[in-house]
Amino acid sequence: MDINEKTGDYYRYVVEKEDLLLNWLLSHVEHLSKSKLKLTLAGRGIVVDGKTITQFDYPLKPGMKIAISKAKKDDSLKNRYVKIVYEDRYLVVIEKNIGILSMAAGHSSLNVKKILDDYFRKTRQHCSAHVVHRLDRDTSGLMVYAKDLETEQILEHDWHHIVYDRRYVAVVSGEMEEDDGTIANWLKDNRAYVTFSSNIDNGGKYAVTHFHTLKRTTDYSLVEYRLETGRKNQIRVHSADMGHPVCGDPKYGNGDDPINRLCLHAYLLCFYHPVSHKPMEFETPVPPAFRKLFK
Repeated sequence: MDINEKTGDYYRYVVEKEDLLLNWLLSHVEHLSKSKLKLTLAGRGIVVDGKTITQFDYPLKPGMKIAISKAKKDDSLKNRYVKIVYEDRYLVVIEKNIGILSMAAGHSSLNVKKILDDYFRKTRQHCSAHVVHRLDRDTSGLMVYAKDLETEQILEHDWHHIVYDRRYVAVVSGEMEEDDGTIANWLKDNRAYVTFSSNIDNGGKYAVTHFHTLKRTTDYSLVEYRLETGRKNQIRVHSADMGHPVCGDPKYGNGDDPINRLCLHAYLLCFYHPVSHKPMEFETPVPPAFRKLFK
């Protein structure tokens, strides 16, 4: 087992088997991408047994000690629509703001995939963002993008087993009667791409949403939603079905729009890493504008 310590300004490891330096780094350092490792190596940020090494094929022997500098150039993504929460060689987890699509559609140039692809180019990463799941343009919150086709395929094909917890929070219109509950029915789009629900099988997709009321006033309720299925517009349609549509929803709402936005935020995302299989758990705060309505 490699010893990984975060001490001082370095991550410290001990080599177990013979290898070449770059090969070893790529297979043992999960928190840095291939391009970041190469930049760290070239930038004199790798120390082997007390000596700074820049040679990518430097031979390693068991027992050698490797230190990797934590200092990094500020090549972080700065964008009002996209914030990187976590990144490794295989995937990136981001927090999306409202007003931006998850991927390109029609002539719209503003989308998360394009912003990430530009960031990967800028940081000399030979990869592109692969869409695994989507959030509506006006829904904010956590998303994961794969950085290669293989990772995307693993995530897409086994999404419901890999993702073990995914929750949203919404401000809905009116005072919720129930503290907890589940709504389940079939969802199907009509020709105008409006999603309708039916309590009997209408040829659509079965959708299950669990809800928990966090706060309420006579005007609004703050509700947490946990998805058992991930259908298009699922939370928005199910909220409307309950008689408490999501505030600021032009499609399924009742005109209630207290903060001039769709009041839906994907705040929790937990999944098993598609390569290391380690549990990955991410949470973002409830948007302050949501909270203000309940003070």
